[in-house]
Formats: sequence, C-alpha cells, structure tokens
Amino acid sequence: MNKAKPSHDYSRANAPRSHTVRVMREIGMAIVAGRYRQGAILPGDAELMAKFGVSRTVLREAMKTLDGKGLLQSRARIGTRVRDRADWNLFDPEVLIWHAEAGFDAAFLTHVGEMRLALEPEAAALAAERRTPPQLQALYGWVEQMGATGVTATQFVDADLNFHLAVAAAAANPFLTSISTLIEVALVAALTSSSPVNEPSGAKNSAAEHRAIVDAIAHQDADGARAAMRLVIKEGIARAATGPTPR
Repeated sequence: MNKAKPSHDYSRANAPRSHTVRVMREIGMAIVAGRYRQGAILPGDAELMAKFGVSRTVLREAMKTLDGKGLLQSRARIGTRVRDRADWNLFDPEVLIWHAEAGFDAAFLTHVGEMRLALEPEAAALAAERRTPPQLQALYGWVEQMGATGVTATQFVDADLNFHLAVAAAAANPFLTSISTLIEVALVAALTSSSPVNEPSGAKNSAAEHRAIVDAIAHQDADGARAAMRLVIKEGIARAATGPTPR
C-alpha cells in the first residue's frame, strides 16, 4: 500500500543527539516501518553492535528505552522480540514521529482522525471557557495567515497546525498539552494526504471554517466551539479519504 510522506520536517526535531538515541531511533523506525515485523526476533547483540558500530552498553540502553515504549521485549534464552502493535505506546512522541517519517497509510489516517474527533472538540469547548485575550488574538492571527492571498501549502500547514495547538493551549488542560504531538502528527498527516490549498478557494473556505471556531471561543460559546471544531475535523478526514489533490 502506498504511503503519503509528510511534508513537515520531523527529522530535525528528532535528530539523534547521542549514539544511544541514534540506535534507538534506527531500530524504532525499522519496527514502525515493518522492516522488523511484529513477533520477529531481532538479531543478536554482536550483530547489532557491528551494524551500528556501538558498544554493548549503548545497544542495551537503546533496547531498554524501546522496551519502555512498548516496542520490544527481551527474554532470557529467547532474545529480543518485537511486540505486537497493540502493545506500542502510540502516545509516545517519538513513536508518533517515527510513524510520520515512515509514511501515513489509510489505517493510520483513520485512527488519528478518530482521535482528533475525540479530543479537539472538547479542547475547543474548554478554550471557550478559559481563553485569555492574548490567546484569542493569537487564534485570529493564525486564521488570517491560513486565508492569506497566495498562501503556500507549507505556510498553510504551519498556520493550521499552530491554530490547533493554540486551541489546545487555551483549553488550559495539562493532559491536552502533553499530547500535543498527537495533534501535530494527526493534522500534518491529514494535510499531507490532501491540502485545501490545492483546491479552488480551498484555503479561504478552510480559514472561514476555522474563524467560526474562534468566534465561538470569543463568545464563550462552548457548544458552538465544539460543533465548529467537529465540522473542521470531519471535513479534513473526508478530504484525506479522497486521496491527494492535484498540484
């Protein structure tokens, strides 16, 4: 199945900072991308140490971290096994980013769309109750950027992403803030698959729909903010399901 590659550059934010992080990332990416399949036994320590050019200490630290993310399980006399996907911690920011870098398939897009519907309408409702004047001003600013004349696909993604993260921040709920990477990956996944910028008046229409969210938040209309956010997310899911739009 073809996968859509993200236009957003996650690699810089996830760049290896040490040998341990490099090994962890390469093995983690291989698992998420399916090069190491679920249930498979990884090569032995000696082979992996030679492959990555690292010490046993570095390798084991990387394996320990991947175990903590739910990707691996080590057992004496058996080896290190790739866990079933159901055991993976998909809320882990690095695991989410590895999915983004590996490419989005239809199932991933569906699942993250469902999570957006579960989380973001409630974030908008809370934002209507808790937003501050500076936060409201910032939200209107992102909407203006989304609908700006001549906006590029990259500029639209950045403005749209920052809009949704700003709504989550205005909700003033630490749990929503802590899963901001999920919102980021979910939104970039949807916009990578199919962007409003590539449709006639698409950016303007999308900006208007997002403005409706901010208007409801400005009027402290929690139900209206919730409904407007659901509309935006559902339209994004429907757009992504139709496949990439012409460029």
